[in-house]
Amino acid sequence: MTGTAESPESTGTLVLAGTPIGDVADAPPRLAKELASADVVAAEDTRRMKRLTQALGVQVGGRVVSYFEGNETARTPELVEALAGGARVLLVTDAGMPSVSDPGYRLVAAAVERDIRVTAVPGPSAVLTALALSGLPVDRFCFEGFLPRKAGERLSRLKEVAEERRTLVYFEAPHRLDDTLAAMAEAFGEDRRAAVCRELTKTYEEVKRGPLKELAEWAAEGVRGEITVVVEGAPEKSADDLTPDELVRRVRVREEAGERRKEAIAAVAADVGLPKREVFDAVVAAKNAARTAP
Repeated sequence: MTGTAESPESTGTLVLAGTPIGDVADAPPRLAKELASADVVAAEDTRRMKRLTQALGVQVGGRVVSYFEGNETARTPELVEALAGGARVLLVTDAGMPSVSDPGYRLVAAAVERDIRVTAVPGPSAVLTALALSGLPVDRFCFEGFLPRKAGERLSRLKEVAEERRTLVYFEAPHRLDDTLAAMAEAFGEDRRAAVCRELTKTYEEVKRGPLKELAEWAAEGVRGEITVVVEGAPEKSADDLTPDELVRRVRVREEAGERRKEAIAAVAADVGLPKREVFDAVVAAKNAARTAP
C-alpha cells in the first residue's frame, strides 16, 4: 500500500484534463468548468493555455503555473504540497492527454505515493484518432511514443519490435519523418503497411497510407505539421516459415537491439513456441557454417 501521510478526505484532487489536438470545438465539456474552478492550473505552455481559455470563453479562477519538461522535476513537489493542503490542481498540456508523451507522469506518481486522489477529464487523443483513421487493425496495439533522434539508436529501438504483431503507434517531428520511415522500412520490411496522420482535426488534416518504402519516398519531399505514424504489426509466421535461417534472423535482430544471445534465444523460442534447444541448435549451425564458408 502507498504512503498514508494524508487521508484522501483531507487532501485535494489532481485532475488530468485532455485538451484539443486541433479543433477547439473538440474540447470536452467539463474542461471549461475545471479551468474556472481549479485552485491551481499547471500548464505545459501558459500562453497556449491562455489562448485556449479565450477560445472557450473561460476565466481561470485559480493560480496559473508552468509545468513543462524543463521544470517538471523541480515543480512537482510544490504541486504535491498544494494537493496535500487540499487544493484542486488541474494539469493541461499543449494538446491531448497529460502523461502521454507529455508532462504529467511524475506528478501522477508523486500524488499516488501520497494517497492523493487523481482523476481525469477525458479528451482528444492523437493516438486513438490516428489508429481509427489508419485503416490498420486496432483490436490490439502498442504506443511507442517518440523514437530516439540518433539514427543508430532509432534503428536499434525499431528492431526491438520488428516481430511485434500488434499495431504500432509513434509520434514524430516532421523534419525527421523521412529518416524515421526509411528506418522503419529497414527494420520492418519495405512492404509493411503504415499510415502517416498529419494535422489531425485541423484545417489541413491528411492521412497518407501505403507501404513504408513508398511513404518514406513521399516524406522525403518535405512534410509539415503534427505527425502520428501508425504501422501494421508483423505478420504471424506459419510453421513452414520458421526455418532455421528465420530463427537465426530473429535471434540476430534481438542481439542487435542489445539482448544477450542466451536471452535472445529464449525470447525467440517463447515467441514461436519451440524448445530453446531447437533455436540454439539453429544458431550454432549457422555459426559453424559461417566459419567453414570459403
